[in-house]
Amino acid sequence: MAQVEATTERIVAADAETVFDTLADYSGTRAKVLPEQFSEYEVREGGDGEGTLVHWKLQATSKRVRDCLLEVTEPSDGELVEKDRNSSMVTTWRVTPAGEGRSRVVVTTVWNGAGGIGGFFEKTFAPKGLARIYDALLARLAAEVEK
Repeated sequence: MAQVEATTERIVAADAETVFDTLADYSGTRAKVLPEQFSEYEVREGGDGEGTLVHWKLQATSKRVRDCLLEVTEPSDGELVEKDRNSSMVTTWRVTPAGEGRSRVVVTTVWNGAGGIGGFFEKTFAPKGLARIYDALLARLAAEVEK
């Protein structure tokens, strides 16, 4: 099993604290910025950053749906980590200043891929598909905080 990684980033016209707080707001804003690939969104514990337990289904492709139950931690300033209890998937959000009134948001997801030929295709195509999903999420996040 090879590790699979998908990364995408965006510069947002809002300060890093505002962007981070919006991302960490699982009980409010996060649900609003999720694109259509996410469904059955539910906050089960907490709701604001560290200590949150959140559920959703992620439709990665027309045939592939992941049932995710994510534990949220904040290991450092400007960093949210979502660890899926149902798989090896870990998503890390990093928000850093990028000049006056701007911030850089980098989202990286890693997981243990399948072996064999299926693993080859997963490693080849899954990162691009997941990056498209997170590009859409980041565009919606930007629209939310740049109001």
